[in-house]
Amino acid sequence: MADAFSAAAEPTRRRLLQLLAAGPKTVSELAEHFTATRPAISQHLAVLADAGLVTARKEGRHRHYSVVPAGIAQLRAEIDRFWSTELELLVADATKRATTHPEEHHS
Repeated sequence: MADAFSAAAEPTRRRLLQLLAAGPKTVSELAEHFTATRPAISQHLAVLADAGLVTARKEGRHRHYSVVPAGIAQLRAEIDRFWSTELELLVADATKRATTHPEEHHS
């Protein structure tokens, strides 16, 4: 399974997730929003599916893609953990700098 955080970091895939948040769509419907080809959009959708963020339901000749709520919840948890950790490190670094070089910080 691909890393959901990395999969969603790519701008085209983020936009696909935004479009699918409104409801299921086919590759053709999604491709209308991009300059990329349908095969390229299909490849992006495959990455998102591998990461557990979207699923496809075959109906006749079409595949209808939709978001996987549990996958999106897991992605959100990853983002929250990332930012919590990163922000804690930034605060710790800023605090360390302020206490080691107080003369550099003027009000």
